[in-house]
Order: sequence, then structure tokens, then C-alpha cells
Amino acid sequence: MSAVTYSSIAPHSRIYQGFSQSERLANPCDAPSESRLTRRGRLARTLFILSLTVVIAAGFAARSGAGAHVVNAPSYVIVVVPVGASLWSVASAYSDGDVTAMVERIREANNLPSYDVAAGARLRVPIK
Repeated sequence: MSAVTYSSIAPHSRIYQGFSQSERLANPCDAPSESRLTRRGRLARTLFILSLTVVIAAGFAARSGAGAHVVNAPSYVIVVVPVGASLWSVASAYSDGDVTAMVERIREANNLPSYDVAAGARLRVPIK
């Protein structure tokens, strides 16, 4: 059984197939929607969702460390240790003040377990 309803107020007619009006309105998907977005409303909704997406993406990027300040890696000079030279003499040749600190920086840069170096060894000497 089908019923065609036509209202002079509504711009379109609906065909209901055997359901009463209470049964039709029980399903919220079939209920006529009273709130429709205008073009301006759809634009506002789209811009809001887009801006929210950008904020969330920026939050994840900041959390992962993207854009963090990059620390410049120290520069090195490769020095071949001459015969009779020690780590102290190499450090004093390239230090502009504290030789002890330069010795420690050379040891760290070259992963030296002790202060002994062999003649002809290649050392990375950090420069400013």
C-alpha cells in the first residue's frame, strides 16, 4: 500500500509505503532535517576543520622535534702526530688558552682510552 502526500507548503511530495507517520518519524534518518547549512555555514565549517587539522599537525610536529634549533657540529682539523710529540704538545699547539680542556676535547673527539698517542697517528682536533 502506498500513499502519496502533497502539501502546498512543502516544495516536494513524499511517497510512503505502508508506514504510519509515527513509524516514519521514529527513524531519525527519515525525519526531515530542520537545520541546513548555508553556503556561508559550509565555508565556516570547512575552514574550522582545516584550521583544527593544521593546529593538530603543528602540535605533532613540535612534539616530534621538527624545527628544533639545530646545534652546529664542531669543526675538526686532522693532525698527524709527529715523532716525539705527546697529546699535550698537540693540544698546546691548537689551544688558545686552557690546554687541559683541549686535551680532553681531543680525547673525546677521537675516543682515546688514555693520554698516550703513537707517532704517525691521525687525530681530529676540534677548532672553535
